[in-house]
Amino acid sequence: MTAGDVASTPASDDPLALDRQVCFALAIANRAVLSVYRPILEPLGLTHPQYLVMLVLWEREPLSVKDIGRSLYLDSPTLSPLLKRLEASGLITRSRSHVDERQLVVELTERGRALRADAERVPGTVVDRLGLSLAELQDLHVTLTRLNSLAAHAVQPDD
Repeated sequence: MTAGDVASTPASDDPLALDRQVCFALAIANRAVLSVYRPILEPLGLTHPQYLVMLVLWEREPLSVKDIGRSLYLDSPTLSPLLKRLEASGLITRSRSHVDERQLVVELTERGRALRADAERVPGTVVDRLGLSLAELQDLHVTLTRLNSLAAHAVQPDD
């Protein structure tokens, strides 16, 4: 048996076969989908993580940094550089809360609000480029949302 034979052999019963691993399939899907987003977001001047922050703010603002992090499942050390870059781009402002000085409040600038009109084309363009039907993508979204919820509970420490 050669190396080529091993690579082409189905891994039907091997629980450690790479092509049977959910984590591997999700990692590859993540990279593939983000590669579709990249050229679509580039003309908007946004990276995918920045786009996610903007989506949260286009839904509602002002928001505290903590609320944005909670919405995106990001910790402060990950979120802070994203917010700094968005602020440097003139899309958001960060200021101390008038209610609680310990909190940073994030708001869109007029330029950030105006960018929403251009961003409205992103979801449809992504759907077109992925080549899946809208129903398939909606089913996938439901499955992934359920998986995320189950996984979050699975990592909770035992009592």
